[in-house]
Amino acid sequence: MSRAWQALRALRLRLLGPTKEFVGTDQFGNKYYRVPKHESRAGQMIPERRFVEAVNQQHYLYEMGDFPVEWEAWIRKKRNDPPTIEEILRNESYREEMKQKIKDVAEKDKLLQAKEYEAGLVAEPVRTHVKGHASAPYYGKQKPSQDPTSTANTFQPGSWMPPDSSSSQNK
Repeated sequence: MSRAWQALRALRLRLLGPTKEFVGTDQFGNKYYRVPKHESRAGQMIPERRFVEAVNQQHYLYEMGDFPVEWEAWIRKKRNDPPTIEEILRNESYREEMKQKIKDVAEKDKLLQAKEYEAGLVAEPVRTHVKGHASAPYYGKQKPSQDPTSTANTFQPGSWMPPDSSSSQNK
């Protein structure tokens, strides 16, 4: 490169900054770019920046998994080199294989637990049914119980008995 071109390039970098460099695409069509580390007009060092131009421009429509994990790690600078298609496909098949193995182990575990329950080796889990909340005024009754009413002048400790207490003691 001639000295004139080098001077023009250095001037353009100082005034406009570096241009983005295309790094790669994923299987969904998202394009990944980087802007290399450079010096600003004021002489300040600007670190490398990585970003993605998504296929779908409406950000709110994206969900978890729309970007491959490997590319996301590259964007977040968890890895230095961008991933290759072969690496992404290999990791995807590994993840699918692990999902299947987990599913198989869970099914075997359920069968083993069922056998242990039938043999009486393990007690079955208790299934509780909550009908109300502790602050509810009544539990399973059709009408709420009456709250005790008293004034300070007539109150005697231990004198109040809940309504229908005689029927509950007979049970």
